[in-house]
Amino acid sequence: MTGSSNLRTFFRSLLLVALLSLFSFVPGFSPAAHAQDHLVSPQALQQQAQAATATRQQDIQTLTKFLSTSIAQRAMKTARVDPVQVRNAIPTLSSQDLASLATRATRAQQQFSAGFITTGMLLVIIIAIVVAVILIAFH
Repeated sequence: MTGSSNLRTFFRSLLLVALLSLFSFVPGFSPAAHAQDHLVSPQALQQQAQAATATRQQDIQTLTKFLSTSIAQRAMKTARVDPVQVRNAIPTLSSQDLASLATRATRAQQQFSAGFITTGMLLVIIIAIVVAVILIAFH
């Protein structure tokens, strides 16, 4: 039985080596081909970085424009908040916080323009955004 067992082990090993050799030549099964599927080209990374920078700049511009309106200026004056301090804090926000606040500012402007919210409600939203900017930036 030992000879038969050794022969069986030998054939299993031979079959395993043959299968591994076969798979290494089949596209998609080799470790090198698999690794190449997950590599990101330098051009793709550059495009992603440029898109993220453009989005961030757009969000900064949106928030700055919203907080530069006469209503926002009046709200900050009433709340005794320095508008220059707020404008300087905006670029220090994380991209995620910046995107969230820019979205809220855009939504508030659209709702105000459509008549869904009153000037008083807009003032409250502005103060909330200003407080968020200050708290996030100086935390």
